[in-house]
Amino acid sequence: MEPPLLDLDLGLDAAELTARLVDIPSVSGSEKPLADAVESALRALPWLRVDRHGNNVVARTALGRPERVVLAGHLDTVPIAGNVPSRRDADGVLWGCGSGDMKAGVAVQLRIAATVHRPDRDVTFVFYDNEEVEAERNGLGHLAAAHPDWLAGDFAVLLEPTGGEVEGGCQGTLRMLLRLPGQRAHSARSWMGGNAIHAAAPVLARLAGYRPRRPVIDGLEYREGLNAVRIEGGVAGNVIPDECTVTVNYRYAPDRSAEEAVAHVREVFDGCGVAAFVVDDHSPGALPGLSHPAARAFMAAVGGLPRPKFGWTDVSRFSALGVPAVNYGPGDPDLAHRRDERVDTAVILRCEERLRGWLTGAEPPEGAAG
Repeated sequence: MEPPLLDLDLGLDAAELTARLVDIPSVSGSEKPLADAVESALRALPWLRVDRHGNNVVARTALGRPERVVLAGHLDTVPIAGNVPSRRDADGVLWGCGSGDMKAGVAVQLRIAATVHRPDRDVTFVFYDNEEVEAERNGLGHLAAAHPDWLAGDFAVLLEPTGGEVEGGCQGTLRMLLRLPGQRAHSARSWMGGNAIHAAAPVLARLAGYRPRRPVIDGLEYREGLNAVRIEGGVAGNVIPDECTVTVNYRYAPDRSAEEAVAHVREVFDGCGVAAFVVDDHSPGALPGLSHPAARAFMAAVGGLPRPKFGWTDVSRFSALGVPAVNYGPGDPDLAHRRDERVDTAVILRCEERLRGWLTGAEPPEGAAG
């Protein structure tokens, strides 16, 4: 039996709507109830065309404007850690799983969809699933493959948490398995074998001495990192292991291509006895694109100074589609995925106000440039 359809009241302000979204659990892979609620709420808005692919919902205006912009956000969260339902304290801070990453951003999207009936640009609203898990499950990737025309635009804003400031581009992320061989033997006669775990020592030493780049691109300083995130080896308590795998994660600046990133990791560990390099997961970065006219207009509307995005986000997917994109959302990225994840409701309301001003040609509020 299908569960009852959950109701989303788009007449609530963006802060209250965020709380409602937090109270609808949507851990990666379980987004259907929330996707159903989003679809139902958007279909009630006659100025939007609404389409759905899996648990991905896309709504679009069709006003014949000379420019189309995309507002995109993911519906899923990391696993709940005792932080649902939401709660709001006396200081106007909203606590709960996904509050900042990124249900506050989704609430802003929904409010803009409901209240800006005739924007001065055509707008596409994208709500997608499975962003917090491996790249092959990512809903925006599925949309790009199945319906690339749904994502067409001149500029995109991903409402990932940025603290209400523009973050340009994103760094790429490469996870690679380094397999080190050994020879199995009885541990009482260890000289007859070769310990694969011991063979990992040169890899770990190379990592400990690694000095990451900090390149400046379009005036933004990115910070790379190469780190071991997992090590596996061992057969039994009396067996010399014949295999050890060190998993490394390379976060690389967007001036490097995916191929260059793989080549760099192989070069770093050259001579360390690695028998095989296996790419486990890989998503390339995206250049800032802040020189694009649409990006300059967006910066003028929302104010502030742009910052680099150190993490990976789906601006990379828009970049691959030829759509320049930035990150701009109300959550604090430093609080994402934590038990004490929270978002300042004043920042949610400010992001909504500035996006509305951008899409209606209203003057930026006083102080927006600071």
